[in-house]
Amino acid sequence: MIFLNDHRILFGSALLLFVSLTLYIAILPALDNQRINKPLLRQSKILTKEEQAGKRVYIDNGCIACHTQQVRNVEMDNVFGKRPSIPADFAINTRTDFWRNTANLMGTQRTGPDLTSIGERQPSAEWHLIHLYQPRAAVEESVMPAYPWLFIERDYLQPGDVEVKVPEKFRPRYKKIVAGPEALLLVAYLKSLKQTDYTDKSIVPAFLYKQKKEEAAQGGNAGLPDGEALFTANCASCHQANGEGVPGAFPPLKGSPVVAGGDLELYVTIIMKGYDPRPEFATMPPVGINANFTPEDVAAIMNHERTSWGNNAKKVTAEEVKTIMDKIK
Repeated sequence: MIFLNDHRILFGSALLLFVSLTLYIAILPALDNQRINKPLLRQSKILTKEEQAGKRVYIDNGCIACHTQQVRNVEMDNVFGKRPSIPADFAINTRTDFWRNTANLMGTQRTGPDLTSIGERQPSAEWHLIHLYQPRAAVEESVMPAYPWLFIERDYLQPGDVEVKVPEKFRPRYKKIVAGPEALLLVAYLKSLKQTDYTDKSIVPAFLYKQKKEEAAQGGNAGLPDGEALFTANCASCHQANGEGVPGAFPPLKGSPVVAGGDLELYVTIIMKGYDPRPEFATMPPVGINANFTPEDVAAIMNHERTSWGNNAKKVTAEEVKTIMDKIK
């Protein structure tokens, strides 16, 4: 046969077959899809150079091994985002570099929580730095490894240093903990992770398998959700499960005049809209708005805080909270 006698014809025919199949199976259908289909909506925010560098630190340190960045369309994922993820959420991503493909970082395992909207759920840079240096200092039950190599130990602070106010039992004696360049870049990237709100709600799927909220067992809280569970999910990472906060970073709720006092409007406003009048502590995000709290949710959290850790204040009702929430909108 001529194919066996002339290698140029043999390899030329194989190349022609390969190119023809590639055009027919891959390239032409892709061009047709691009022509007839509407492009994906893109996120409004493109990562800055600092955030892109932080993304590389995230990849280099293997964060994707334990954290996902995709909210599934099941009710249990509602705590990680306001809506399930859709393809448009990832349309803005580009190749990492010439040799490496797009890093969507969707992940496959949740040893740690999903980070899709961590920039909204936890916008405090102070919290992230403490958590990276020693996760147990921020969340006592955390199984996340510490990343001390991202930080610098100094005897004295230098101009421009960002001190990490780690609790004393986790800090080397007589040393100051300073955030290194990579730690600051990683935190910048984490703070950039926020879900886009799409005006066209028809493209956003609903959460499935919705569960009934557990009601508190106490008779005085009949009809309210479980305040302790809500506190654990939304507040304990900063204020700690024992209500004592983190010295120099997050204020205690144990014995707090705001918690135990009678100014309910201030209390509800702090939960819903956040708080930042005290420079010695980190900024509190608008937890209530981010989590879409109902008056019943807020009342349950307030009652838990007002009757825990030695606090003994009068419980509030959902009706009282609703009146205040309507007022501060």
